Amino acid sequence: MSGSITTPTNNKAKALGLHLLIIGVLAASFLILPDYHSGIIARVLILAIYAMGYNLLFGYTGLLSLGHALFFASGMYGLGLAMQYLHVSPLIGLIAGLGFAAFVSAVVGFLALRTAGVAFMIVTLMFAQAGYLTILLLGEYTRGDEGFVIKQSQRIVAGFDLTNATNRYYVSVLLFAISLLLIGWIVQSGFGKTLVAIRENEERARMLGYNVQLHKWLAVVISGTMSGSAGAAYALLFGYVGGTFATVQYSIFPLLYVLLGGAGTTIGPLIGALFMFYLIDISSQFTSAYLLVAGVALILLTLFAPQGLAGIVRKRVIRWLP
Repeated sequence: MSGSITTPTNNKAKALGLHLLIIGVLAASFLILPDYHSGIIARVLILAIYAMGYNLLFGYTGLLSLGHALFFASGMYGLGLAMQYLHVSPLIGLIAGLGFAAFVSAVVGFLALRTAGVAFMIVTLMFAQAGYLTILLLGEYTRGDEGFVIKQSQRIVAGFDLTNATNRYYVSVLLFAISLLLIGWIVQSGFGKTLVAIRENEERARMLGYNVQLHKWLAVVISGTMSGSAGAAYALLFGYVGGTFATVQYSIFPLLYVLLGGAGTTIGPLIGALFMFYLIDISSQFTSAYLLVAGVALILLTLFAPQGLAGIVRKRVIRWLP
């Protein structure tokens, strides 16, 4: 009888096994996927990292942000500008992107968390718009909406040419693997459990002695830094930096991915990004109103599967899904 009892340790082991299985499937998929689809998967994996960062704040902490494009763009421009004008190596560029995203998210979190609820959502949106306008204002260096290309000769890391499709795919898998395992560890740690407690009942968490404001600020910083890492990786792997990535729609995308895939689940962002990317890709072949198709799909899923696709799996099949 005791052997059937599910313990937290068992759940952690199961979650780790699931994450490693997903990583293994993604790594092996390159061997059978056509070039077109392997290119899409590489792009989706980076966007999934972006959504994982967003999910930590929205799905696990309960803070709805409409300004995450600012963090994505901070990582992208932190790397892009450092490589373009300071001629640093890609690894130093990644560090610059992460550092700049962490700084921006720390400042935004400190100021935005003075508000709550709808006000927090609006303030984050305003910060994102301010970031986009700054990119346009500094167009002499950022090239605004036109953006700039990172040269092929600059996109070589430890002898690996990231313009090569195979290298780009496996680096995407590696970065996704690191992010997934990191998120899996965070949400099952004491810190992650505290974030969930704050999401469920902030006042009770405060009464129990937790520093709610500090935990929320740390959640913003970690979330923003992870989203910034996705922006930096996107710029390095695909060789383009542009102001479009700082617009409102790129703050909406991770929200859609998380809602579709399942908020508060580690694999939800990947499922949502895959679903939405392929839905848009396929529907755009038949109609120019592909965003309408995506909107209808989102409405239907919200009505009939409010917990998202991974949320349904957790509710009905894998109850230990983190």
